[in-house]
Amino acid sequence: MKNFNFPMFLLSSLVILMFLLVGVAIAFRSIGFIILFLAIGFIIMGIGISIKRKKVTS
Repeated sequence: MKNFNFPMFLLSSLVILMFLLVGVAIAFRSIGFIILFLAIGFIIMGIGISIKRKKVTS
């Protein structure tokens, strides 16, 4: 494990946390929080994919 990319690890951990929070929101039956955490999860995932794509093409 020579090269550990901490910022991408943090981003992926945040995405996983958001989708775990979707599960918690489902358990509490809160539609607002379900939509909020889903949206934040997909936004963070999109940011991570765009950062990775920029690094690969550069």
